[in-house]
Amino acid sequence: MISPLLRRPTLPDTEGRVQHVTPENAGWTYVGFDVFVLAAGASLARQTGDQEVCLVLLSGTAKVVAGDVDFGTVGGRTSVFDGPGHSIYVPAHSSWSLTAQTKLELAVCAAPGGGTFAPRLIGPDDVGLLTRGKGTNIRHVRNILAEGDEAASSLLVVEVITPGGHWSSYPPHKHDRDALPAESQLEETYYHRLKPAQGFAFQRVYSDDRTLDETMCVADGDVVLVPRGYHPVGAPHGYDLYYLNVMAGPKRTWRFWNDPDHAWMLG
Repeated sequence: MISPLLRRPTLPDTEGRVQHVTPENAGWTYVGFDVFVLAAGASLARQTGDQEVCLVLLSGTAKVVAGDVDFGTVGGRTSVFDGPGHSIYVPAHSSWSLTAQTKLELAVCAAPGGGTFAPRLIGPDDVGLLTRGKGTNIRHVRNILAEGDEAASSLLVVEVITPGGHWSSYPPHKHDRDALPAESQLEETYYHRLKPAQGFAFQRVYSDDRTLDETMCVADGDVVLVPRGYHPVGAPHGYDLYYLNVMAGPKRTWRFWNDPDHAWMLG
């Protein structure tokens, strides 16, 4: 039986959408996440309403307009494993449209918006790069919309590359309590890609009292929902793992709580 937290990609709908997470179908409040696969020449357009949006070009190129800003042709990476890409931030009460110039894989990250922010391009040079962990806990982080970036209301968006044989989101941590400064409450999606694509990885989502305890084998293109609890990820030898995280909650800050059983590793 497939876990209710695991979303397999579907065949493309009439707009090319293969993943569709909303607060309603996820049973939570803040995070929305879609993935589209568009052929060259295909177009897509949306109003943002009360949501702010981050368009992450996973691969390919597109001509993009957001609000009254024409960004021209952006994108260009052939794979999510090819380094930082291009993203577009679109504020609430605005609009965006794009036309694929090549085959395009697009992630649309959404959360409640506000403020007076302007549409903007987040290019590879704007992405914050860092490496976390040591030994087989090393992973490589690309911050697209980070906590220190004040030009957003609630969205936090990050890409992570976990080399084969390594662990990520590890030691296990959670962020499901509005208990600052110790911990913040954030919903989260993980969009997984694998290299080579026939690979697999594992993700566990569990709570202290084990009323939530799901261990999932994830494949290329899967989404894992993290409504609460700890959520470590393991990549087997031979298969590099990419994931795109989208987080949002009542406060735009990332403060996590380590599982006390495993926090000794940090010490």
